[in-house]
Amino acid sequence: MVTLRQLRYLSALARHGHFGRAADACAVTQPALSMQIAELERTLGVKVVERRPGEVFLTEIGREITRRGEELLSGARDLVDFARHRAQALTGRLTLGVIPSLAPYLLPKVLPLLQQRYPELRLELRESQTRQLVADVGSGALDAALLALPVGIRDLETIALFDDEFLLAVPADDPRPETATVAVDEIDQSRLILLEDGHCLRDQALAFCATARNRAINMGGAGTATFGASSLTTVIQMVAGGYGVTLIPQIAADVERRDTRVKFLRMRRPQPGRTIGLVFRKTSPRRHDFEVLGEMVQQGVSRAPAPQAEPA
Repeated sequence: MVTLRQLRYLSALARHGHFGRAADACAVTQPALSMQIAELERTLGVKVVERRPGEVFLTEIGREITRRGEELLSGARDLVDFARHRAQALTGRLTLGVIPSLAPYLLPKVLPLLQQRYPELRLELRESQTRQLVADVGSGALDAALLALPVGIRDLETIALFDDEFLLAVPADDPRPETATVAVDEIDQSRLILLEDGHCLRDQALAFCATARNRAINMGGAGTATFGASSLTTVIQMVAGGYGVTLIPQIAADVERRDTRVKFLRMRRPQPGRTIGLVFRKTSPRRHDFEVLGEMVQQGVSRAPAPQAEPA
């Protein structure tokens, strides 16, 4: 009989492509994991993995078995969640993904509220890009994720939480006053510094500016070069150094404005921005938990300093 343990080991093997790394992820020895995979193959009567020195590949049938197995694992996790969490909201373990352009700015506002009001919650956080978080929520590796909507996946459900407008970050010596507003056609796109490819914030900024996805960036007049950063803090440091300008979400600007070498200008209407929401599986029995979590996020954001009003 195929066991959930075997399916979990197979899923880890598919994810890591290596017996040793998969065993580490499952907190077992490599021989124990290898033995369970071999037993799975004997039970099913097919080869699910192709073994090569130092690496492992799934066979075609192995990929399909993995996909179906992950559906069973997700259902098993939902069953446990249903039994454990139906009495009280936000108790026990909850795995939550957050995109990098949100995590360092939102979590300090929300985590203290959760610790104060839901002390029995054991929150496990993972910071990653949108594509990976969506895949992990869908497979059951994560319970939910905080990211920019929409995600456009049929099996996932979303709760919109708040709108996050974009500001234009410029060096402090920019001649425009902070009360000025900027139109999109006034942005020198050759000086636009963005996060590296794969970040949804990069895609949103490029879509707003209607530029090519891999547009070159002028680095301080010394010719053109591409620049990709993995954090908004790094991008802001580039702006502070006079290398260009960037679009930054309001929630990040509230923190990054501590650097006096940078100032933030509002965009003219219609103002660009993103909608932040919570994403989870439609089949998850923890919807009430996610609704309560969403309320905590909204309360945390509402405690942030209010943005300055746009001049009439």
